[in-house]
Amino acid sequence: MPKYLLIMRGTDESNAAMMADIDELMATTRLFIEDAVKAGVLLAAEGLDDPGQGVVVDFSGETPVVTDGPYGETKELFGGFFMLDVASKQEAVEWAKRVPAAPGSKIEIRRVPGDDEVPQTNE
Repeated sequence: MPKYLLIMRGTDESNAAMMADIDELMATTRLFIEDAVKAGVLLAAEGLDDPGQGVVVDFSGETPVVTDGPYGETKELFGGFFMLDVASKQEAVEWAKRVPAAPGSKIEIRRVPGDDEVPQTNE
């Protein structure tokens, strides 16, 4: 079956709303994860630390430049992910609709290509 990555995206405002009710959100997220495990579709799930703790390595110039976070626009921050092994994009969408998320946040769904779809070089 194909794999799909559900990318959790939030804004400064939705992240603040999430933190205001973090205990309830964590409890409902645990239930979502339990359901996905029982259904046999959850491959991985992780949240990310505050963007202010991250860095960006920019390859725009001749040498890489490292910038401490927070950085750039914070209109949509990548906050974590769920990796699902489901039969179709539509099934991934249905699971995404069940994710407990703060108002104003979004989930981007991307298919993960299989090994047989990535060009291989055997030298």
